[in-house]
Amino acid sequence: MAFGPQSKISMNTGAATQAGAAIDEGLRAHMLKVYNYMASGLALTGVVSMATSQSDAMMQTIFGTPLQWVVMLSPLAFILVLSFGINKLSLPAVQGLFWAFAAVMGLSLASIFMVYTGASIARVFFITAGTFAGMSIYGYTTKRDLTAIGSFLIMGLIGIIIASVVNIFMQSPALYWIISVAGVGIFVGLTAYDTQKIKLIYMENDGHTTATKKAIMGALTLYLDFINLFLMLLRLFGDRR
Repeated sequence: MAFGPQSKISMNTGAATQAGAAIDEGLRAHMLKVYNYMASGLALTGVVSMATSQSDAMMQTIFGTPLQWVVMLSPLAFILVLSFGINKLSLPAVQGLFWAFAAVMGLSLASIFMVYTGASIARVFFITAGTFAGMSIYGYTTKRDLTAIGSFLIMGLIGIIIASVVNIFMQSPALYWIISVAGVGIFVGLTAYDTQKIKLIYMENDGHTTATKKAIMGALTLYLDFINLFLMLLRLFGDRR
């Protein structure tokens, strides 16, 4: 049987459709892995944070001694090791560092229970979860290129970091409020931008190890967006003790 040009076009179109469907399916599986790692990390952080806050001995040991600076700065060390060593580290090492990071973040975040009421922390958490979900879905589904917006947001992030350091010495309530409002806007935008970036770096032919490392780094990025958005919203809407 002979195939004419129209038949060849149909066959090519069908093959392209199947290939596209396979990529979409793989991408969905990849994003699900990213969100699973992120959610598991947040859950671990929450459990460690709550358990620590309910132990007077732990709270006194951590936040009543110079150990608090080790606990507060340790997450940054984990982030640097993961960011710069991701290609050299084995997959079990990357996974172990991610879980250790989430646990240490829980120790660090236990301090919020000394400042804010438990009810307001829970309320702000659910506000953060809803906002994060909406912006992450937008970043995943939008056809708009968010690269330019992402560059602007990163510059804004650097700005609020500098302003936060300055305000440690100034102790200005007005600057504190401005930083918090700007921080909410920046991390809302970064959630969409980072989700799109994670989606774009997905490669169908990545091996298991590479794909899992990408998923963990993507989860780490979104985890940080979520935590920082939560803290900024807590500053604005949390009820102080």
